[in-house]
Amino acid sequence: MSKREMDIAIISDVHLGTYGCHAKELLKYLKSIKPKILILNGDIIDIWQFSKSYFPEEHTKVIRKILKFVTDGVPVYYLTGNHDEMLRKFADFNMGGFQLLNKMVLNLDGQKAWIFHGDVFDVIMQHSKWLAKLGAVGYDTLIHINSITNWFLTKMGKKKYSFSQKIKASVKEAVKFIDQFEQTAAELAIEKGYSYVICGHIHHPEIREISTDKGSVTYLNSGDWVESLTSLEFINGEWSIYKYDPTLLDKEEEDVNEPENLKNMLDIKELFEKFKQEVA
Repeated sequence: MSKREMDIAIISDVHLGTYGCHAKELLKYLKSIKPKILILNGDIIDIWQFSKSYFPEEHTKVIRKILKFVTDGVPVYYLTGNHDEMLRKFADFNMGGFQLLNKMVLNLDGQKAWIFHGDVFDVIMQHSKWLAKLGAVGYDTLIHINSITNWFLTKMGKKKYSFSQKIKASVKEAVKFIDQFEQTAAELAIEKGYSYVICGHIHHPEIREISTDKGSVTYLNSGDWVESLTSLEFINGEWSIYKYDPTLLDKEEEDVNEPENLKNMLDIKELFEKFKQEVA
Protein backbone atom coordinates (compact mmCIF):
# COMPACT_ATOMS: atom_id res chain seq x y z
CA MET A 1 0.00 0.00 0.00
CA SER A 2 1.50 3.34 -1.04
CA LYS A 3 1.81 5.84 1.76
CA ARG A 4 0.49 9.40 1.51
CA GLU A 5 3.29 11.89 2.02
CA MET A 6 2.71 15.01 4.11
CA ASP A 7 4.69 17.63 5.96
CA ILE A 8 2.88 17.30 9.30
CA ALA A 9 0.33 14.92 10.81
CA ILE A 10 -1.35 15.80 14.11
CA ILE A 11 -3.46 13.42 16.19
CA SER A 12 -4.89 13.88 19.66
CA ASP A 13 -7.27 12.33 22.17
CA VAL A 14 -6.60 8.72 21.26
CA HIS A 15 -7.23 7.49 24.83
CA LEU A 16 -5.27 4.26 24.56
CA GLY A 17 -6.28 1.96 27.41
CA THR A 18 -10.00 2.75 27.25
CA TYR A 19 -12.86 0.85 25.63
CA GLY A 20 -13.74 3.79 23.40
CA CYS A 21 -10.36 3.99 21.68
CA HIS A 22 -10.39 3.02 17.99
CA ALA A 23 -6.82 1.72 18.01
CA LYS A 24 -7.27 -0.61 15.05
CA GLU A 25 -8.49 2.23 12.83
CA LEU A 26 -5.74 4.56 14.04
CA LEU A 27 -3.12 1.91 13.34
CA LYS A 28 -4.35 1.57 9.77
CA TYR A 29 -4.18 5.34 9.37
CA LEU A 30 -0.64 5.58 10.77
CA LYS A 31 0.49 2.81 8.43
CA SER A 32 -0.98 4.69 5.47
CA ILE A 33 0.95 7.95 5.92
CA LYS A 34 4.52 9.17 5.59
CA PRO A 35 4.81 12.45 7.53
CA LYS A 36 7.94 14.53 7.90
CA ILE A 37 6.76 15.41 11.43
CA LEU A 38 4.27 13.61 13.69
CA ILE A 39 2.67 15.55 16.56
CA LEU A 40 0.72 13.77 19.31
CA ASN A 41 -1.32 16.56 20.88
CA GLY A 42 -2.33 15.12 24.25
CA ASP A 43 -4.44 12.35 25.76
CA ILE A 44 -2.74 9.69 23.67
CA ILE A 45 -2.49 7.25 26.58
CA ASP A 46 -5.31 7.61 29.11
CA ILE A 47 -3.34 7.37 32.35
CA TRP A 48 -6.39 8.56 34.33
CA GLN A 49 -8.27 5.38 33.46
CA PHE A 50 -5.32 3.07 32.88
CA SER A 51 -6.00 -0.48 34.03
CA LYS A 52 -3.54 -3.35 33.89
CA SER A 53 -6.44 -5.63 33.02
CA TYR A 54 -7.32 -3.71 29.84
CA PHE A 55 -4.67 -2.79 27.30
CA PRO A 56 -5.35 -4.81 24.12
CA GLU A 57 -2.64 -5.78 21.66
CA GLU A 58 -4.01 -3.29 19.11
CA HIS A 59 -3.33 -0.48 21.59
CA THR A 60 0.24 -1.70 22.04
CA LYS A 61 0.67 -1.87 18.27
CA VAL A 62 -0.18 1.84 18.01
CA ILE A 63 2.67 2.66 20.38
CA ARG A 64 5.01 0.37 18.46
CA LYS A 65 4.07 2.13 15.24
CA ILE A 66 4.77 5.54 16.79
CA LEU A 67 8.18 4.28 17.94
CA LYS A 68 8.74 2.94 14.42
CA PHE A 69 8.35 6.51 13.12
CA VAL A 70 11.11 7.54 15.52
CA THR A 71 13.45 4.74 14.42
CA ASP A 72 12.75 5.68 10.79
CA GLY A 73 13.99 9.22 11.48
CA VAL A 74 10.61 11.00 11.71
CA PRO A 75 10.59 13.61 14.53
CA VAL A 76 7.76 12.77 16.95
CA TYR A 77 6.54 15.38 19.43
CA TYR A 78 4.34 14.24 22.32
CA LEU A 79 2.47 17.19 23.84
CA THR A 80 0.88 16.39 27.18
CA GLY A 81 -2.85 16.60 27.87
CA ASN A 82 -5.00 16.26 30.97
CA HIS A 83 -5.51 12.48 30.73
CA ASP A 84 -1.74 12.01 30.49
CA GLU A 85 -0.86 14.95 32.74
CA MET A 86 1.44 12.73 34.84
CA LEU A 87 3.92 13.07 31.97
CA ARG A 88 4.15 16.83 32.50
CA LYS A 89 6.80 16.40 35.17
CA PHE A 90 9.02 14.97 32.42
CA ALA A 91 8.42 17.84 29.95
CA ASP A 92 11.39 18.69 27.74
CA PHE A 93 12.52 15.05 27.78
CA ASN A 94 14.35 14.41 24.51
CA MET A 95 15.46 11.03 23.22
CA GLY A 96 16.70 11.11 19.66
CA GLY A 97 13.75 11.93 17.45
CA PHE A 98 11.22 11.76 20.29
CA GLN A 99 10.47 14.85 22.40
CA LEU A 100 8.02 15.31 25.26
CA LEU A 101 6.63 18.84 25.64
CA ASN A 102 3.68 20.71 27.12
CA LYS A 103 3.38 23.02 24.10
CA MET A 104 5.33 23.96 21.01
CA VAL A 105 5.62 26.58 18.27
CA LEU A 106 6.33 25.62 14.67
CA ASN A 107 7.51 27.99 11.95
CA LEU A 108 5.58 27.19 8.78
CA ASP A 109 6.84 29.22 5.84
CA GLY A 110 7.27 32.29 8.03
CA GLN A 111 3.99 31.81 9.90
CA LYS A 112 3.97 30.57 13.47
CA ALA A 113 1.72 27.75 14.67
CA TRP A 114 1.06 27.53 18.41
CA ILE A 115 0.24 23.94 19.38
CA PHE A 116 -0.98 22.63 22.75
CA HIS A 117 -3.67 20.30 24.07
CA GLY A 118 -6.09 22.93 25.38
CA ASP A 119 -7.20 21.64 28.80
CA VAL A 120 -5.83 24.88 30.28
CA PHE A 121 -9.07 26.53 29.07
CA ASP A 122 -11.29 23.96 30.80
CA VAL A 123 -12.71 25.49 34.01
CA ILE A 124 -13.78 22.08 35.33
CA MET A 125 -10.27 20.76 34.80
CA GLN A 126 -8.72 23.68 36.63
CA HIS A 127 -11.02 23.79 39.65
CA SER A 128 -12.79 20.42 39.98
CA LYS A 129 -10.40 17.76 38.70
CA TRP A 130 -12.22 14.98 40.56
CA LEU A 131 -15.42 15.93 38.72
CA ALA A 132 -13.58 15.89 35.39
CA LYS A 133 -12.21 12.41 36.15
CA LEU A 134 -15.67 11.20 37.13
CA GLY A 135 -17.01 12.60 33.89
CA ALA A 136 -14.25 10.81 31.95
CA VAL A 137 -15.28 7.48 33.45
CA GLY A 138 -18.92 8.19 32.62
CA TYR A 139 -17.98 9.16 29.07
CA ASP A 140 -15.98 5.97 28.57
CA THR A 141 -18.90 3.91 29.90
CA LEU A 142 -21.27 5.67 27.51
CA ILE A 143 -18.90 4.97 24.60
CA HIS A 144 -18.68 1.30 25.63
CA ILE A 145 -22.48 0.97 25.70
CA ASN A 146 -22.63 2.83 22.39
CA SER A 147 -20.20 0.39 20.77
CA ILE A 148 -22.39 -2.56 21.81
CA THR A 149 -25.48 -0.80 20.44
CA ASN A 150 -23.71 -0.06 17.16
CA TRP A 151 -22.68 -3.72 16.84
CA PHE A 152 -26.34 -4.70 16.89
CA LEU A 153 -27.27 -1.87 14.51
CA THR A 154 -24.58 -2.99 12.05
CA LYS A 155 -25.83 -6.59 12.23
CA MET A 156 -29.32 -5.34 11.37
CA GLY A 157 -27.96 -3.34 8.44
CA LYS A 158 -28.68 0.00 10.05
CA LYS A 159 -26.54 3.11 10.39
CA LYS A 160 -24.36 3.57 13.47
CA TYR A 161 -25.46 6.11 16.08
CA SER A 162 -23.42 8.25 18.45
CA PHE A 163 -24.99 8.87 21.86
CA SER A 164 -22.42 11.42 23.01
CA GLN A 165 -22.33 13.42 19.78
CA LYS A 166 -26.13 13.62 19.85
CA ILE A 167 -26.00 14.84 23.45
CA LYS A 168 -23.31 17.41 22.63
CA ALA A 169 -25.28 18.74 19.68
CA SER A 170 -28.54 19.00 21.61
CA VAL A 171 -27.29 20.42 24.91
CA LYS A 172 -26.96 24.19 24.63
CA GLU A 173 -24.25 24.41 27.29
CA ALA A 174 -22.07 21.86 25.46
CA VAL A 175 -22.29 23.86 22.24
CA LYS A 176 -21.57 27.05 24.17
CA PHE A 177 -18.51 25.46 25.79
CA ILE A 178 -17.02 24.52 22.41
CA ASP A 179 -17.58 28.04 21.07
CA GLN A 180 -16.01 29.62 24.16
CA PHE A 181 -13.05 27.22 24.00
CA GLU A 182 -12.33 28.08 20.37
CA GLN A 183 -12.79 31.81 20.94
CA THR A 184 -10.48 31.86 23.98
CA ALA A 185 -7.75 29.95 22.14
CA ALA A 186 -8.04 32.31 19.18
CA GLU A 187 -7.91 35.48 21.27
CA LEU A 188 -4.74 34.39 23.06
CA ALA A 189 -3.10 33.35 19.80
CA ILE A 190 -3.90 36.73 18.22
CA GLU A 191 -2.41 38.54 21.21
CA LYS A 192 0.79 36.48 20.86
CA GLY A 193 0.99 37.13 17.14
CA TYR A 194 0.51 33.56 15.93
CA SER A 195 -1.02 32.68 12.57
CA TYR A 196 -2.37 29.32 13.72
CA VAL A 197 -3.53 27.90 17.05
CA ILE A 198 -3.88 24.12 17.15
CA CYS A 199 -5.61 22.23 19.96
CA GLY A 200 -7.26 18.94 20.89
CA HIS A 201 -9.13 18.20 24.13
CA ILE A 202 -12.75 18.86 23.13
CA HIS A 203 -13.06 16.01 20.59
CA HIS A 204 -14.39 18.40 17.96
CA PRO A 205 -12.41 18.57 14.68
CA GLU A 206 -12.39 22.04 13.19
CA ILE A 207 -10.58 24.47 10.91
CA ARG A 208 -11.89 28.01 10.81
CA GLU A 209 -10.79 31.61 10.74
CA ILE A 210 -11.57 33.56 13.92
CA SER A 211 -11.39 37.34 13.99
CA THR A 212 -11.44 39.88 16.80
CA ASP A 213 -10.90 43.63 16.87
CA LYS A 214 -7.18 42.87 17.35
CA GLY A 215 -6.72 40.63 14.33
CA SER A 216 -7.42 37.13 13.08
CA VAL A 217 -6.05 33.61 13.42
CA THR A 218 -6.73 30.19 11.98
CA TYR A 219 -8.06 27.89 14.70
CA LEU A 220 -7.57 24.15 14.20
CA ASN A 221 -8.58 21.13 16.24
CA SER A 222 -7.50 17.57 15.44
CA GLY A 223 -10.62 15.95 16.92
CA ASP A 224 -10.16 12.47 18.42
CA TRP A 225 -9.89 8.73 17.82
CA VAL A 226 -12.84 7.79 20.02
CA GLU A 227 -15.71 9.07 17.87
CA SER A 228 -14.59 11.53 15.19
CA LEU A 229 -11.60 9.43 14.03
CA THR A 230 -9.85 12.49 12.61
CA SER A 231 -6.44 14.08 12.30
CA LEU A 232 -4.94 17.29 10.96
CA GLU A 233 -2.66 17.15 7.93
CA PHE A 234 -0.38 19.86 6.54
CA ILE A 235 0.41 19.26 2.87
CA ASN A 236 1.98 21.75 0.46
CA GLY A 237 1.22 24.71 2.72
CA GLU A 238 -2.44 23.78 3.31
CA TRP A 239 -4.17 22.38 6.40
CA SER A 240 -6.95 19.83 6.10
CA ILE A 241 -8.94 17.51 8.36
CA TYR A 242 -8.56 13.82 7.61
CA LYS A 243 -11.61 11.70 8.40
CA TYR A 244 -11.09 7.94 8.69
CA ASP A 245 -12.72 6.05 5.85
CA PRO A 246 -12.64 2.23 6.14
CA THR A 247 -13.27 1.83 2.41
CA LEU A 248 -9.99 3.61 1.65
CA LEU A 249 -7.96 1.74 4.25
CA ASP A 250 -9.32 -1.77 3.92
CA LYS A 251 -5.94 -3.40 3.42
CA GLU A 252 -3.79 -3.46 6.52
CA GLU A 253 -0.10 -3.24 5.76
CA GLU A 254 2.14 -5.09 8.19
CA ASP A 255 5.38 -3.46 9.29
CA VAL A 256 7.60 -6.38 8.34
CA ASN A 257 10.71 -4.39 9.21
CA GLU A 258 9.59 -3.54 12.74
CA PRO A 259 12.53 -4.29 15.06
CA GLU A 260 11.82 -7.36 17.14
CA ASN A 261 13.40 -5.74 20.19
CA LEU A 262 10.49 -3.26 20.28
CA LYS A 263 8.10 -6.15 20.77
CA ASN A 264 10.25 -7.69 23.46
CA MET A 265 10.86 -4.46 25.35
CA LEU A 266 7.39 -2.93 25.17
CA ASP A 267 5.32 -4.38 28.00
CA ILE A 268 2.89 -1.46 28.25
CA LYS A 269 0.84 -2.85 31.11
CA GLU A 270 3.89 -3.36 33.32
CA LEU A 271 5.45 -0.06 32.29
CA PHE A 272 2.44 2.06 33.21
CA GLU A 273 1.68 0.15 36.38
CA LYS A 274 5.19 1.07 37.59
CA PHE A 275 4.78 4.63 36.29
CA LYS A 276 1.54 5.18 38.22
CA GLN A 277 3.19 3.90 41.41
CA GLU A 278 6.13 6.24 40.90
CA VAL A 279 4.07 9.41 40.50
CA ALA A 280 1.40 8.50 43.08
